[in-house]
Amino acid sequence: MAERLQSELGITTLEELEAAAHDGRLEEVEGFGKKRIAGVKESLAARLGRGARPLSVPSKTPPVSEILDVDREYRRKAGAGKLRKIAPRRFNPTSRAWLPVLHTKRGKRRYTALYSNTALAHELGKTHDWVVLYYDGGEGEKQCTVVTAKQGTLAGNRVVRGRESESATFYASQRGGDRDLSASAHGREG
Repeated sequence: MAERLQSELGITTLEELEAAAHDGRLEEVEGFGKKRIAGVKESLAARLGRGARPLSVPSKTPPVSEILDVDREYRRKAGAGKLRKIAPRRFNPTSRAWLPVLHTKRGKRRYTALYSNTALAHELGKTHDWVVLYYDGGEGEKQCTVVTAKQGTLAGNRVVRGRESESATFYASQRGGDRDLSASAHGREG
């Protein structure tokens, strides 16, 4: 199976296997169903020192403020070159390691963040804007995407796709503070 993963997906490290398990590429390999992929994720979490996911992880969806905070951390560290980069197999004909991966935690919730490596992200030139966050919400792994809004009252701000009204409420609650919302929303903090 390791040979198949290497030949079909170009996976040579445990970190690359972890990213493939999270971004859906493992589903394309024969013999990898949901149950096996879940086992791979758990095994890699323990082996890579991320620890087993606690059973008491909050079951509700993370607040927009938390998601935007993880997005901000990812974009800041990726921009500073502080994250390990992997070479995704899809849409990467030169096999160049360009995709930074962040593993972080907020309370009991664990996150994995990476730029979107989808056909649409490449087509629209959003591979360094759209950030996909994977997290355990207590009922199994969930994901969300954070993007820069292009129109409306949120234009220029980072928003959680599908939760735009909550994102607007978050930014409205931040107005009046001393913080530069535009800079923090774009990950350009000090």
